[in-house]
Amino acid sequence: MLSPDATRRSLLTLGALAGLGGGLWWASRSAEAAASDLPKDFWTQQFDTLSGPPLVLSAFKGRPLLINFWATWCPPCVKEIPEINELHEAQKALGAKGCQVLGLAIDGPTPVREFVAKTPVKYPLGLAGFGGTELAKALGNTSGGLPFTVLIDAKGRVRQRKMGATTLKEMQGWLKKT
Repeated sequence: MLSPDATRRSLLTLGALAGLGGGLWWASRSAEAAASDLPKDFWTQQFDTLSGPPLVLSAFKGRPLLINFWATWCPPCVKEIPEINELHEAQKALGAKGCQVLGLAIDGPTPVREFVAKTPVKYPLGLAGFGGTELAKALGNTSGGLPFTVLIDAKGRVRQRKMGATTLKEMQGWLKKT
């Protein structure tokens, strides 16, 4: 028979392991999202850019669109940028048949400007600020974590969602299904 302290420690350990396992499962899952409609005001939203006119989401309407929510202070976000750059370049080469790629920074303009001066980002960037987390939540990011990537098909339906870093191979697989 275990002492009350040993029983309590065992239960706490089991609870911690269950919580850790659930968290790892949630972070690593990348199951295909059920096709769902976008929030009603999605295409009307616009974001400041580092230079030039605001980035208006309606300009991306009618073709597949991959949106990556990221921040300069997020190591997994920074790690996936080269692969998103590669996807963007390959899709851009396809012209009107390719998927559009967009980054929305959950960050202020100064850190983003300093970041892109050191790390090239080849796809369009919008400055969503911390308010961008609300859009991410409306697109299915219930935890509010980063990075968060969404694939929207040409008809405006969410086809894929992923919480956590993604890879070029994974994104290419999504596009084959869209």
